[in-house]
Amino acid sequence: TGEVSPLYTMADAEAAIACLCPHPYSEVTEISEGIKVRFIDAGHLLGSSSIEIWLTENGEGRKIVFSGDIGNLDQPLIRDPQYITEADYVVMESTYGNRRHDKPKDYAKSLAEVIQKTFDRGGNLVIPSFAVGRTQELLYFIRHIKAENMVTGHGDFPVYVDSPLAIEATQIFNKNKNSCFDEEAMSYVNKGINPITFSGLNIAVTSDESRAINFIDTPKIIISASGMCEAGRIKHHLKHNLWKPENTILFVGYQAMNTLGRSLVEGAKTAKLFGEEIVVRAEILVLPGVSGHADVDGLDRWIKSYEKPPKKVFVNHGEDSVAEAYKEHLRNDFGLNAFAPYSGAELDLISGEFKNTTPIKIVKKTGASPNYQRLLSALDRLTALVNKSSGLTNKDLAKLTDTINNICAKWND
Repeated sequence: TGEVSPLYTMADAEAAIACLCPHPYSEVTEISEGIKVRFIDAGHLLGSSSIEIWLTENGEGRKIVFSGDIGNLDQPLIRDPQYITEADYVVMESTYGNRRHDKPKDYAKSLAEVIQKTFDRGGNLVIPSFAVGRTQELLYFIRHIKAENMVTGHGDFPVYVDSPLAIEATQIFNKNKNSCFDEEAMSYVNKGINPITFSGLNIAVTSDESRAINFIDTPKIIISASGMCEAGRIKHHLKHNLWKPENTILFVGYQAMNTLGRSLVEGAKTAKLFGEEIVVRAEILVLPGVSGHADVDGLDRWIKSYEKPPKKVFVNHGEDSVAEAYKEHLRNDFGLNAFAPYSGAELDLISGEFKNTTPIKIVKKTGASPNYQRLLSALDRLTALVNKSSGLTNKDLAKLTDTINNICAKWND
């Protein structure tokens, strides 16, 4: 196969990052005439925010609130969500809009039991984890488990964090502890204890360090990204550990449809990794309750904080069926003017009316292979190239046209 051109380059990423301008929570900032914003701690992960936006045009003012991902209560390390009391329009998420978290009474105890059972049979505990937020929470719990000797017979067992992004994110957590940690975490900091580090913690940065983990015989915990097993170093650890019955693969976060993680949770007997079919013999477990997302009760708590009902509430960021169900819940149980708009819906903020009464519903294609998705991305790039080619010379236009026609002719044969 030929070399694949990236959709964007490192220079593109660096240029985008250079445009970012950080602001502290709770500070009203005017970003241009007639537009003011304020960031409120959403309690989802470090730095997460709900965004209040005040818009003024021709003497008319409106306030829109975007919830962002609303956080769960009583998460380790970070603060609970902060609530907003007034808005004209609200756009809110609905990830868990139809369910409640089954939270263990003692999460550390539940995790310790999984570690104990796995180590006692000589296995590894592999935890696919999101690099930002979930990994640091796991380190917090494991530090507590070690400090309280909740796992016995395995000494100062090793824990490996094998995700460059997670390692960088952990450093950022440490740098921002004073502004973002909750009271419990700060109580450790004030005693001189780092709540997310401990003896036996090993950091794998290089590829060689990552590969070496799977040649260590001692029972161990491996925390690696991505949390849904779609990319990253976790796929290598699954290849080495899925086929051994003494091992445990522990899922601690949401697994979206059509991901490898979702497939394993739902009982897949095999997994295809790096072109090889791996038989699933490891124990597959789910430890609920650490979700960074609010459940339906948390979403209700957030929307009920408004002292006066918003004119409209738009429900998004959830699977279609969930967004529809939560919209109906808001309408029927809270009497709110709620909508779950499809892509293409437009609203006039002055009149409060939809400009088009038949929003376009995008039909999602499921089950498409990664290579087909790459092909669709290439089509988008080609379309963009053609759209901006009007300024080319006749010679270059002819050359581009011939190239496209030759490709079509080749693949139509």
